[in-house]
Amino acid sequence: MTLKNLLLFVIVSGLAAAFILFGSFMGHNISSIGLFAGAIVGGVVGVAAAVWVAVRLRVLDRASCVATFLGGLIGFILAAVIAIKNLHGPLIPMASTGLIGLGAVLGKLVTRKHAA
Repeated sequence: MTLKNLLLFVIVSGLAAAFILFGSFMGHNISSIGLFAGAIVGGVVGVAAAVWVAVRLRVLDRASCVATFLGGLIGFILAAVIAIKNLHGPLIPMASTGLIGLGAVLGKLVTRKHAA
């Protein structure tokens, strides 16, 4: 894994986790169901914001944006399913955010393979 892929992983995982947390806080202010809705909206916005930040920091090429975003979304869906099934403790939901960054890196690598 190159340094840029590691940075992409950290940026996407970190920003998506922060947006998920913020979205769930904001959603919980509305209702208990809003907590989950806010986390979902926060996750999608977080992945998009992380991809944008990665492009701005030149960690990611513009040509890889869509695939990286889709990979991050797939990772977010997997992370959400794992987190919802394991709400009895904080470790697994926190660790599952790594799947978001992993999905983004895999999306970037798929774009590179198609370009070659």
